[in-house]
Amino acid sequence: MHDARLPDDDAGDRPGALKRTFIEAPGRAPRGFVVRSLASPQPKREETAMHDHRKLGRELGLFDTDPLIGSGLPYWLPDGAVIRHTLEEYIRDAERRAGYRHVYSPVLGKRELYEISGHWSHYSDDMFPPMDLGGEQVVLRPSLCPHHALIYRSRSHSYRELPLRVAELGGMYRSELSGVLGGLTRVRAIQLNDAHIFCTLDQVAAEAAGALEMIRRAYAALGIRPVRYRLSLPGAGGKYVAAPEMWRRATAMLTDVLDRSGLAYEAAEGEAAFYGPKIDVQIADGAGREATLSTVQVDFHQPEQFDLHYIGPDGGRHRPVMVHRSIIGSVERAVAHLIEVYGGAFPAWLAPTQVVVLPVTEAELPQAEALVRRCAELGLRAEVSGPEHGSLGARVRAARLAPYQAVIGAKEAVGDEVALRLRDGRALNAMPAAEALARIGGLVEARAAALWESES
Repeated sequence: MHDARLPDDDAGDRPGALKRTFIEAPGRAPRGFVVRSLASPQPKREETAMHDHRKLGRELGLFDTDPLIGSGLPYWLPDGAVIRHTLEEYIRDAERRAGYRHVYSPVLGKRELYEISGHWSHYSDDMFPPMDLGGEQVVLRPSLCPHHALIYRSRSHSYRELPLRVAELGGMYRSELSGVLGGLTRVRAIQLNDAHIFCTLDQVAAEAAGALEMIRRAYAALGIRPVRYRLSLPGAGGKYVAAPEMWRRATAMLTDVLDRSGLAYEAAEGEAAFYGPKIDVQIADGAGREATLSTVQVDFHQPEQFDLHYIGPDGGRHRPVMVHRSIIGSVERAVAHLIEVYGGAFPAWLAPTQVVVLPVTEAELPQAEALVRRCAELGLRAEVSGPEHGSLGARVRAARLAPYQAVIGAKEAVGDEVALRLRDGRALNAMPAAEALARIGGLVEARAAALWESES
């Protein structure tokens, strides 16, 4: 999905920019839509620098780049890979619970595939050039939707199977100019949280509304605050599929979904995918620059291009509708935003290191190492910071971004206890190590925002 305007779209990157534009064809802005900016005031310059994900990401050892790999192709260091993996598992779990089936598809496709989908005629300027392979031309894919259309087409389907929700965290590639690349927000290799719902016409509204609700829940769990919702429509001079009636129907459907949701939104021309309108969920960085993170799209075009069908209750062949949706957009952009939101102090369930064990002296080192092993058995990420790294105070300060610090002195070592220090500054009384790990594990498993349960 995100074919014409991928999640790394730079539209609306100007601080506080609001587009209040209308078009007559092929789509039309809805009547009576609400325009409201939810953007927060632009922070001071020093705050912006403090929360720049490019600077923080390198300082915290999350990701980096190398000229031998190339611009716009960051690599993930171990701590960054932990955050990425945890985020991916969260979204896969949310999708499974919502009835999605996960697939894998190749990052390459024949040029003919994208000629059929319309990408080659509408989007080839942003694609990498074809590679000759055994007399055929293959290209790095700019989106996943043609592959998912073929996966759907590979089997016959009854109306009883619909809606069929197909999801993938897959790679796609775009030929970005060097001048617009930056950190994790504008890259050439994108890992996209993508999904396509194949459904009947009567099911479109419920599926689009369900996708918006999934986005809302994910943002609440991750601490992401959207600055606005946008109904993205075609604009003059753009490369769009010439099918006015298709655009009218898709726009009407998404407008109705937004109106029923009660969300404030605005219509913006020139931001649609080449095959249809979409709902974009906009976020902003510390400098107020906007970007699209999540989308919901209605597509009548590709089911027709790939001759998709299902067998209806009348025994005849009927054309499904494709609803494209992405809950967290590109993993790269999502992680970049989380770095800036939390400044490196991630929620316990996302933190690269969840527990730092601090033996007061060398004598408590065996107990500290044993506690780390117990953490690993419980699925908690822990490490020891021993006296070789400095005084206890210095080690506490060095581990300030870890949600939990487990201090083990002579008394705690004898009694198999720990004295927990929480990232928010609270110091708890010594307690049995098993109890401490069980309570931390419960909070992590629940993906709780709080560092500690309230005392009863």
